[in-house]
Amino acid sequence: MTPLRHRMIQDLQLRGYADRTIEAYVHAVAQLAKFYHASPDGLTEEQIREYLLHLTTVKKVARGTHTIALCGIKFLYQQTLRREWTVLEVARPKSEKKLPVVLSRDEVWRILDQVRIAVYRVCLTTIYACGLRLMEGARLQVPDVDAERKLLHIHGKGGKDRYVPLPDDALTLLRDYWRTTRNPLWLFPTGTRSHVAPLNDPAAGHVSRASLQSAFVRAVKQSGVHKRAHVHTLRHSYATHLLEAGVNLRLIQEYLGHTSPRTTSIYTHLTREIRDAALSPINHLMARP
Repeated sequence: MTPLRHRMIQDLQLRGYADRTIEAYVHAVAQLAKFYHASPDGLTEEQIREYLLHLTTVKKVARGTHTIALCGIKFLYQQTLRREWTVLEVARPKSEKKLPVVLSRDEVWRILDQVRIAVYRVCLTTIYACGLRLMEGARLQVPDVDAERKLLHIHGKGGKDRYVPLPDDALTLLRDYWRTTRNPLWLFPTGTRSHVAPLNDPAAGHVSRASLQSAFVRAVKQSGVHKRAHVHTLRHSYATHLLEAGVNLRLIQEYLGHTSPRTTSIYTHLTREIRDAALSPINHLMARP
């Protein structure tokens, strides 16, 4: 590891960035160094401009990929190297307004019923029932379950904790599954290739991101649901289904852990009830006076 890479990682850690964010930012800078076959601290502002243009006009990377590259490069030059370059403020990818894929309740259960391995099925079911992000579900610990108040304590993105309601059936499901593992720490323990341990051993670790994603993708294919669904689709579906059931948007915002109500408001475009309410006046447009 070069001194510059080590310093950037330390700076990211000091500012409390998540491990996956650190990995993504460091990788973005490594790609920049690979492009020029040179250490990033020797590059000029013009070279950074050319590289970001290359990502946009030649490689035509997705907006998310471009954003991660820009954020990683921006952190290196502004925070670690203390260079205030104009191009880092100018080079912002155009915003996109894409609606997420949402599953119906029937589709959710058709998919979950196809998940054969218990640890994946129970974890994915909990992710849907509580509107969790993938790793929020994977990292759930036994002390996070408040059975008396029927709440889950979620250690959320960016260090922002929250409580979410735990449905009765989900609590029963978690209790039944825990009796099969009796792990004192992890709700969803699993062994790894490097450390094979009994499921009741805290050293077993929690279920991995990749294994949950693979299990869900297989289940979607086997269910016959022809939508581009992934694990995060369960979270989108949770929010949409609550809104359709009449739950206040402000409450849904709290359950999801969204800082801004604008983020949650996207689900108002997805609810069937809202669309159906508009059908009568829309159909009336074709009625001749």
